[in-house]
Amino acid sequence: MSGSHDVINPATEKVVRTVGLASEVDADAAIARAATAFETWRKVAPADRGRLLRRFADAVDADLENLARLEVENAGHTIGNARWEAGNVRDVLTYYAAAPERLFGRQIPVAGGIDVTFAEPLGVVGVIVPWNFPMPIAGWGFAPALAAGNTVVLKPAELTPLTAMRLGELALQAGLPEGVLEIVPGKGSVVGQRFVTHPAVRKIVFTGSTGVGKQIMAGCADQVKRVTLELGGKSANIVFADSDLERAAATAPYGVFDNAGQDCCARSRILVERSAFDRFMELLEPAVKGVKTGDPADEATEMGPLISAGQRERVASYVPDGAPVAFRGEVPDGPGYWYPATVLAPVSPGDRAVREEIFGPVVAVLPFEDEADAIRLANDSEYGLSGSIWTRDVGRAFRVGRAVEAGNLSVNSHSSVRYSAPFGGFKQSGLGRELGPDALDAFTETKNIFIATEEP
Repeated sequence: MSGSHDVINPATEKVVRTVGLASEVDADAAIARAATAFETWRKVAPADRGRLLRRFADAVDADLENLARLEVENAGHTIGNARWEAGNVRDVLTYYAAAPERLFGRQIPVAGGIDVTFAEPLGVVGVIVPWNFPMPIAGWGFAPALAAGNTVVLKPAELTPLTAMRLGELALQAGLPEGVLEIVPGKGSVVGQRFVTHPAVRKIVFTGSTGVGKQIMAGCADQVKRVTLELGGKSANIVFADSDLERAAATAPYGVFDNAGQDCCARSRILVERSAFDRFMELLEPAVKGVKTGDPADEATEMGPLISAGQRERVASYVPDGAPVAFRGEVPDGPGYWYPATVLAPVSPGDRAVREEIFGPVVAVLPFEDEADAIRLANDSEYGLSGSIWTRDVGRAFRVGRAVEAGNLSVNSHSSVRYSAPFGGFKQSGLGRELGPDALDAFTETKNIFIATEEP
């Protein structure tokens, strides 16, 4: 072990548990166990592998309330969100439990014989999980990887390791063999870096900041190691004057303040057609002030605390004295890393709060003139992960949706993730796609075999 870390409840600032941190030697041992397990896991019959993943899903379902309560303490998530997140792990496992028996190759017409392809597993996959959504993002990595016949070493974030550790226990209880899913709590600079440099780790799945993602990508280049990156975002919520303004304004806070804004998909730029701007702002104010912030264990709470004091300081730096705060919500007194839901307007497209990912409950509202101007403003970012379009015009929805440079867009909605559909970003928001029917492509190699059938 390489020291320990106190897991702090962000709502109370009290220590929940002290977790030992793996050293490089510990990481090497976990990778070795996963490499050994791969030799047998890859040979498990597809139906049996699917059955084990369904048992894993059942174990998560049976432990759902415990996992949710643990995430409330582990990450400060509201209990409602935490239940959804545990349920998402269950559902993603169930979805990919059907994949082993559907991992089809192809027969390709060629002269002189038969040509067939196979989807072969890579080997050991390293999954590096962030602190903002510890459970679902872990599942998005390990479920398709395991379904494809790989084994997984998973490093949870230092701040939020508890639910990942519990998922590792549930995997063993469900009957997954030792070494198939290894949970390795530790520092990114030690464990995560070892995943990158160790030759037995054939792929890295990383979710986190764009800066760290670039470092991981550069490290993987040394071994031509495969990589999937889901990075930062500065998503736009585009509101046209022809939309249902009441609904657009009522839902806008939940498109950015969910998980206290600690979401790569947060719609942290609201772009409103100028003719509707004043009315939208009138409707937005009570919606923002109505967001219930407080004890995340309370069933009625809609927004909890930030993850740490450091994150609160970072968020506050985007709202200095004299910032154009149009209005903001309220937060509890006393301990906890609270920050109020905050709306900035008027702001310039060049302002720091408009350009950079804040990762907190702060949103900037800007007017646009017409459809072309909305697209220009939405694309004026190095990021391209998600976004929303509010309009009653179906043609406009498709025109704008096709023109906005983002991987996941929703019309008259703020949803970004469905486990049955692909998820990922354009530009510096990432590389590759997770979830959906094609996710296994990222965890397999295509092998081509030709069999000559003509007489010599």
